[in-house]
Amino acid sequence: LRRQEKKTMSRYLDPKNDLIFKRIFGEHKELCISLLNSLLPLKKPITSIEYRATELTPETKLLKNTSVDVQCIASDGSIFIVEMQMHWTQHFQQRVLLNASKAYVKQLKVGESFKFLHPVYSLNLVNEVYDKRTTDYYHHYKIVNVHNTEQQIKGLEFVFVELPKFKAATRSHKKLQVLWLRFLTELNNGTDTVSDDFNKDKNLKAALELAKRGNYDSDELDMYDRVLDAIMTHRMFIEDAEEKGEKKGKAKGREEERIEVVLNSHRVGIPIETIAQISGLTIDQVKGILTQ
Repeated sequence: LRRQEKKTMSRYLDPKNDLIFKRIFGEHKELCISLLNSLLPLKKPITSIEYRATELTPETKLLKNTSVDVQCIASDGSIFIVEMQMHWTQHFQQRVLLNASKAYVKQLKVGESFKFLHPVYSLNLVNEVYDKRTTDYYHHYKIVNVHNTEQQIKGLEFVFVELPKFKAATRSHKKLQVLWLRFLTELNNGTDTVSDDFNKDKNLKAALELAKRGNYDSDELDMYDRVLDAIMTHRMFIEDAEEKGEKKGKAKGREEERIEVVLNSHRVGIPIETIAQISGLTIDQVKGILTQ
């Protein structure tokens, strides 16, 4: 008899949810290393990391306070920022650039030489399609000479992955990259069955265990559901705003929608950092709405 690819297992939670994503990749170094090595265009694989505080505190009034999902530093000094973005907004790329720039600048202490600066890599997993001009789901950006792209100013590199574009049949990249992307796209809220392929890698197997609903207490599950509700509310308001037609009406509707999302999310106890991620606003902007 042919072995079935899938088997019934415990109920799983969506690893894209803020709570689950941070538990898997923000608390287990070996899983974060595996994800980074599989998705980033690195010349040498990462062998060890240390987590850094995800809060990027500004040093001037021009640098707004924002938060990221996971930030870590490798043994060679390279810095890695990982974000899971459930909704695409027009200013998300600017926020990514700001966070990476702050991480790059804050390396250097007063009086130190620029030679001590290490590269910053920003990995951004986006659960929406934002570039409809291409079927490519993997986008790698770096600072290059426009006439000769082989000439690069090193220091900042960005990778954006449009998860909805990824198809499980894609085998053009390394097997591990495909497995991690399948893990993020095939597991959703309430998933009961998973592919046996995930059990062939120790890190994917460990990540599956961390995604099991049974590993979370009632308070954590309540928070998980609140984040899901906030995401659904945000999506609903965006769809309603887009149906109104007029650009001016859309802009006004989106602004009102963001305010309502912030207020409703805060009312049910969702942390400000998570509200900022859901709404696409900075933490300072969220705080400003809450203090109005």
